Amino acid sequence: MNRKLVGIGLALACVIAFGSCKPKQSAYKSVYESAKEREVEENTASNSVSRPATTTPSYSTESVRKEKVTPVYESDASGLKAYSVVIAAMAMKPGAESLKQRMENEGYNIILARNDQGMFRVIIASYDSKEQAVAKKNEILAKFHSMGDATTLKNKYGIPFNDWWILQREY
Repeated sequence: MNRKLVGIGLALACVIAFGSCKPKQSAYKSVYESAKEREVEENTASNSVSRPATTTPSYSTESVRKEKVTPVYESDASGLKAYSVVIAAMAMKPGAESLKQRMENEGYNIILARNDQGMFRVIIASYDSKEQAVAKKNEILAKFHSMGDATTLKNKYGIPFNDWWILQREY
């Protein structure tokens, strides 16, 4: 009888000991999401078209990317125009929503849009003309660059401030 109790006790101790070493799924999920966001940022940076190095914005030579996008939230539908300033492209909705909240805390009205491939576009401004979008992009970037260098800004907001681009909406 004593042997059975000792055996059951040892078995129970082993189950508890090995069961407590089990990794949490949420830890894997957060690491996966952050790695996926870095991958998307790297892909976006490598696919970006180089822009001319001028101090005065040249609206006719500013590159645009054409995509069919739809607003994530119905309340943003009226704010999404033909040309938009995209500050980030993210694969995961929580990351896009987190950036949206950080930028809204700075006073910007952010629109989340999703393309056909499922990527989330974080849009800081949207206009009917390319010229207005380019001018606003340059104005906002100048404001942020006056607040600090690129590393400081990236640490604070989690996005690169040298890879903003203009999205031309396809319908």
